[in-house]
Amino acid sequence: MFAVYVLLAVLTAAVLAYGAGLDFVRHPSIAAIADRLGVPRTWMVPLGACLAAGSAGLLAGIAVPWIGTAAGVGLVLYFVGAIGAHLRVGDLRIGGALVFLALSVAVLVLGIAVHGVD
Repeated sequence: MFAVYVLLAVLTAAVLAYGAGLDFVRHPSIAAIADRLGVPRTWMVPLGACLAAGSAGLLAGIAVPWIGTAAGVGLVLYFVGAIGAHLRVGDLRIGGALVFLALSVAVLVLGIAVHGVD
């Protein structure tokens, strides 16, 4: 089960790092989503920093379990908030956020199953 956890943590960290990079460069596709949700573009870099921190935390959590658990919890909250931001403005294009939420929950649950909650 540890191998599955590591694979999922690395995969999730990679897609989160990619998403953070898109936020950092203020990619037009991400800027359009921010505009649609009424999120100021000035928030793109701080939100990207949250994704980058979550990505790094998942990787660190492979060796230091409590960091991975903290990162997983933070990412779950981040994506619940993202879904809430979409729903707040009536935007039902939440597929990406749901996928990221599912990945975050899966890594969190697997990490706890592998390492325990100590």
